[in-house]
Amino acid sequence: MSVQVYGCNHVAIEVDDIEKAIAFYRDVFQLEKLDSGEGDAFFKLGAHQFLAIFEVAKLQPNGARHFGLMVRDESQLTEVREKITRKYKLKLEPGFRCDFCDPWGNRIQVVDLHDESLVWLLPYQEVQKAGIRFAG
Repeated sequence: MSVQVYGCNHVAIEVDDIEKAIAFYRDVFQLEKLDSGEGDAFFKLGAHQFLAIFEVAKLQPNGARHFGLMVRDESQLTEVREKITRKYKLKLEPGFRCDFCDPWGNRIQVVDLHDESLVWLLPYQEVQKAGIRFAG
């Protein structure tokens, strides 16, 4: 039997202020909070993925480490760019349509469906062919 990856289950990031991070991710991406505890929070990302945010005492930023989020179209991409640059005064990374570091140094790349091939939807088709059903 060989291993077949169907997609990303979750992304985990670190922040030094969990309450500010919760407010930021809710405001910029309108993410639905699934759960939270002391020093952590979990948000729904798409159908079967989640974002885990953990509060740490000292941040260790890294410029190459990042995660990508996909939005529907150019208007949504523009909305994110405007909010992060105007409201949060964050800088876009040059050479990309919508790459930026959140206030805690976590790099985020935002693309729309135009940027990605529909082949990215293939894993969900493979899950369906395998007969796996998700409650919900």
